Amino acid sequence: MTKKYTFILLLFLNNIITAQVGIETTSPTATLDVNGKLRVRNLPSYNSEPAIKDSIVISDGLGNIKRVSSKQIYNNNIKTFVKGSFASTATLSLSILSGSVKIPFDFVDFDVNTEFNTTTNSFSPKQDGIYEINVQIKSGGVLSASTNFGVSILNNGVIVNRNNFPNVGVLGVNVTPPIRYLNTLVQLTTTDIITFRINSDLLSITLLGTKEDCFFTIKQVR
Repeated sequence: MTKKYTFILLLFLNNIITAQVGIETTSPTATLDVNGKLRVRNLPSYNSEPAIKDSIVISDGLGNIKRVSSKQIYNNNIKTFVKGSFASTATLSLSILSGSVKIPFDFVDFDVNTEFNTTTNSFSPKQDGIYEINVQIKSGGVLSASTNFGVSILNNGVIVNRNNFPNVGVLGVNVTPPIRYLNTLVQLTTTDIITFRINSDLLSITLLGTKEDCFFTIKQVR
């Protein structure tokens, strides 16, 4: 009889050890399921650098406690920093259709979030936010007086900012600098696409390919 009771007790204890425990819940879904606030009164500090780099505790949307690396959290919250230009420093000739043409920026000096596509010459943000956008172009040819020449920033094909004006001539000689520059703030979502275009009444135009003369930068400020 004693052996029988001992077996039953051991079986009962084993069930307790392997069972899920719930606090303020009768239906636990984890080894320890707490339906309420969690407080640790004495939490010791830990100064091990390797552990700190890979020991961040988080809670998912269901309240499950998990561990992720600090690098993963950092990478998921990196703000946008992009600077681009042309891959070739040679003068670039562009045909202008319907008064404008997309600027084919095809090189990035840096792009920390990999958000600029050098094939489509477009920028797509990975995070909603407010972005500071700059672009500069410089004509590589001689522009006659009264020639219209400018640059614009487009979001999903719609102009959000433009610096466009005709050259000014004195005695028939163009005295307007061949540079157009834009700086603006734009609120973007992850579905937006930013492109840059040249506006002109010419049939074709040349741009300097050097990074000092033609470039763009995009920075997330919030």
